[in-house]
Amino acid sequence: MKLLTRLMVAGAALALASGAWAQDVKVDFDKNANFGAIKTFSLKLGTTWGNPLGEKRVVDEITGALVAKGWAQAPEGQADAQVVLHGASQTKHSLSTFYTGGGYGYRGFGGMGTATTTDYEYVVGTLVVDIFDKTGKGLLWRGVAQDELSDKTDKNIKKLGKASDKLFKDFPPGSKKK
Repeated sequence: MKLLTRLMVAGAALALASGAWAQDVKVDFDKNANFGAIKTFSLKLGTTWGNPLGEKRVVDEITGALVAKGWAQAPEGQADAQVVLHGASQTKHSLSTFYTGGGYGYRGFGGMGTATTTDYEYVVGTLVVDIFDKTGKGLLWRGVAQDELSDKTDKNIKKLGKASDKLFKDFPPGSKKK
């Protein structure tokens, strides 16, 4: 009986932990910016996150997304816009409590029961994509994507693709048909 209870606690906790974080993507932009005049971009890492392979994947993904939107990559200083990528990760905690027993006594109140609380640790990654004017001083567009990171590279690659799709869904601003 104790084994069954432990399995139920573990199953419930894993179900809660796996749903603890869903991909969150937000975009904001300068409503007065003329995105139609931008044809070229340069791209660089602003804040690295210490994973050269992951950083290359992100650079390639964002470059591909912008090229797919009709922009061409150009050398820094010669581009119409400067794209700067920032990455970070943070360890978070999720508490899950599972109650067993109890429910005995007068009208179901009272009785003995147990509660098991488990602390689950997970890592959330944040990617910030900033697009500046060609001088690098005026912020034109910002996209922020956050999601729980996996210890499996393939899952993170898929999550990056989904984040990129969401970030650039209606890009450049004003291109979406109303």
